[in-house]
Amino acid sequence: MAVRVKPGASRDRVGGRFDGPHGPALVIAVHDPAVDGRATEAARRALAGALGVRRAAVSLRAGAASRDKLFLVDRPGPELPEVLRRLRDGSAE
Repeated sequence: MAVRVKPGASRDRVGGRFDGPHGPALVIAVHDPAVDGRATEAARRALAGALGVRRAAVSLRAGAASRDKLFLVDRPGPELPEVLRRLRDGSAE
């Protein structure tokens, strides 16, 4: 799944949409800085939490040094597309 990471945020937050190079991306704001992969790791943890999957199930596939990343979720449940849509498109309540 496509993700746009915003490092240096006041708090970690998952939600919103960014039309990036990999298509519609989920926005993940993280407190960690973009230094030594810290923001990427924080985004991976935040994504796993927001999707309700184990951290080990989420892995980076592309974009280690970019704000635009592709993550892979191993063995996603049938509810994953709906959860992702609600997070990305803002219809989560």
